Amino acid sequence: MEHKQSSEIPAEDAGSKAPREPFFRAPQVVFWVIGFLALVHAVLIAGGEDWRIWSLFAFSFIPARISGDVPFPAIYGSQVWAFVTYAFLHADFLHLLFNSLWLLVFGSVVAKRLGALRFLVLSCVAAIAGAIAMLISFWGETVIVLGASGITSGLMGAAIPLMYGRGANRDVTLIIPLRPLEIVTDRRALIFTIIWVSVTLVTGSRGLSSTAFVGENIIAWQAHLGGFFAGLVAFYLLDRGSVLRSAQA
Repeated sequence: MEHKQSSEIPAEDAGSKAPREPFFRAPQVVFWVIGFLALVHAVLIAGGEDWRIWSLFAFSFIPARISGDVPFPAIYGSQVWAFVTYAFLHADFLHLLFNSLWLLVFGSVVAKRLGALRFLVLSCVAAIAGAIAMLISFWGETVIVLGASGITSGLMGAAIPLMYGRGANRDVTLIIPLRPLEIVTDRRALIFTIIWVSVTLVTGSRGLSSTAFVGENIIAWQAHLGGFFAGLVAFYLLDRGSVLRSAQA
């Protein structure tokens, strides 16, 4: 936003100061989600090892609980809610920090556009898609998956049409997002997507990512990809404004 500044300052305004804008504006729902993740991690750390072990069996995602030939120990109902709740758990503070930073950056863009409720719906869809990707990739295997990067990847995917849409220098609510096919025809969006997928695969193969198997030096890059593409699709389904603007363009 450009401001034209006069060389002459009116007398009545000479002693006043323009209000400062916040250094970084993020919707409250983004801070609430980050705060919730931090609270969950703090409570489990304070509760000790027994609580942490119990939380893994109660809330982490374990493919063997759903697809295994031999019944795997599980709390009743955990086979259902674990498709989302695995994203609430983190291995350590650094794990939580990285996911929180990504959530703050890309989640803010999406939340400003969609509003709190649809932002939360998209986040849940991305988490579920990440779990499904893990279920397919590790059918019947006893691996414990945790971390919010399925969500953050989904938010990144949802942010792409907005980051490279028309009117990107204006309010995000006024941007005309890229149409689905323009993701591959717009050079900037395509390059960003290719780089992200490549980095995800490379970091995943080297154990440098943020959704991990407990006790294994293996990264759940499948959850990243599942969340990313689910978030991109969910954006177009949830952003009613983009459909209307695209039809009028």
